[in-house]
Amino acid sequence: MTIALIDGNNFYVSCERVFQPKLRDRPIVILSNNDGCIVSRSAEAKAIGIPMGAPWFEWKARAGRLGLVALSSNYTLYADMSERMMRILKRFSPQQEVYSIDECFLDLTGVPDDQQTGVAAIMRATVAREIGIPVCVGIASTKTRAKLANHIAKKTPERQGVCHLDQLSAQEQERYLGQWPVNDVWGVGRKISEKLQTLEITTVAQLRDADPKRLRQRFSVQIERAVRELRGEMCIPLETGHTPRDSIQSARSFGQPVTAVEDLRAAITVYTSRAAEKLRKDGSVAGAMEVFISTYRHRDEPQYHPVRSVRLITPTDDTLQMIHSAISALQSIYRPGYRYAKSGIRLLDLHPSGARQADIFGTAPEYDDRRSRLMEAIDTINRRYGGSTCQPGAAGIRQRQIWQMQRGTLSPQFTTSWAELPVALARMPEVYASRIRPGNPSQPM
Repeated sequence: MTIALIDGNNFYVSCERVFQPKLRDRPIVILSNNDGCIVSRSAEAKAIGIPMGAPWFEWKARAGRLGLVALSSNYTLYADMSERMMRILKRFSPQQEVYSIDECFLDLTGVPDDQQTGVAAIMRATVAREIGIPVCVGIASTKTRAKLANHIAKKTPERQGVCHLDQLSAQEQERYLGQWPVNDVWGVGRKISEKLQTLEITTVAQLRDADPKRLRQRFSVQIERAVRELRGEMCIPLETGHTPRDSIQSARSFGQPVTAVEDLRAAITVYTSRAAEKLRKDGSVAGAMEVFISTYRHRDEPQYHPVRSVRLITPTDDTLQMIHSAISALQSIYRPGYRYAKSGIRLLDLHPSGARQADIFGTAPEYDDRRSRLMEAIDTINRRYGGSTCQPGAAGIRQRQIWQMQRGTLSPQFTTSWAELPVALARMPEVYASRIRPGNPSQPM
């Protein structure tokens, strides 16, 4: 089997640069919720030593001197660009596993060996031409080796964004695997890496040559699989089908402290609506939910972190029914006198909508049909005009809610809002302008 891993380079930054060319070649960072920490960096930002996850306030004062640009996370834009990228890549193989927002695996088994590198180069060119996102491609016989090949492609400029690990000479493979640290292996995090170093396993090559059974006894089956995959033995299959979720969560930290139950109610309404929309998109229903609110855990002030579980009368994907249950749960756990920092809901007991069990005391079938059509209409409106176009009145009608995230440098919704579509202006060259007949621009002279 031959696996390709395609990964968007500095994906969040790249999405912003597509519509703002002035940001190219400048150090750019993308900030987390409420503009707290740095979650994505351009190559230029990495070069001046900005670490991933650094609090923004530590760098904000130096931004002007460094020419550093910080942007709030525009998750709507990133999700839409991701979906476009994945559709393009699926043209190259029907067997695709979308692994994260910026990367996917493709099965290239049917492509002749001597054409695989060329196909990878075409993938890069196609994505760059059609949506402007730079990607790198790693190819190998297993997913773990493909991940490593992608890393080599990204860190080695002479590879021009493509690395076929299995087609490198034995000497080249040993050179790369012998110089890359062990924490570059997929699934080997910082803590496991530190423990492996006590066994004198510090490089990828040393991990590949270690005894997999011994490592399984000391660590876990995941480490054994990593070792075997580094040796070319397929242990982690390609997951090309839809994997049902165990739960769906929608939660946010507030832009400023919230004390009033009315504001918490509006926030919970919005979060429940978002979770219900994801539920319907997956074709699932929920049988239970959790509602939670939380104060600031790391501040010297009164603490309160309640969670209320609710069993729904019948499994449902109806936004309005779930909001009713969520608000009731919120009312039961709310306590005045606290400064709340976060709230959210979690949908549980998920299963396919076609397998839902009817309630013998429930509503008439025609009522359920009307509610299903109502939910479908709401989803259609929000897909076409933006996620908050149609929402329950309990979410509040003010333009800006006190509980909403602080995003002081948010870029426009370039691809998902009619009002914020980019505008292109073109100037007619003088040689053509002089040939237009005065008074009738459609007729040349």
